[in-house]
Amino acid sequence: MYFESLAAVVQMEGHGAFVWSAYFITIGVIVFMVYAPRRREKRFLRQLEGQIRRSEGGSPPGASKEV
Repeated sequence: MYFESLAAVVQMEGHGAFVWSAYFITIGVIVFMVYAPRRREKRFLRQLEGQIRRSEGGSPPGASKEV
């Protein structure tokens, strides 16, 4: 094993703060790059659904139609 303890892994001979912050920033950016487009797509689809419903003169979801 390269390190003798967990503290040595965190310290990394004085370079731990730089190394671990670089890892966390990278992971954060990747998570954001996956999450943001999905959120944007859901918002776009909701808006599109609303526009289609308004153009067809439909009722909002959950509203009952009289027969």
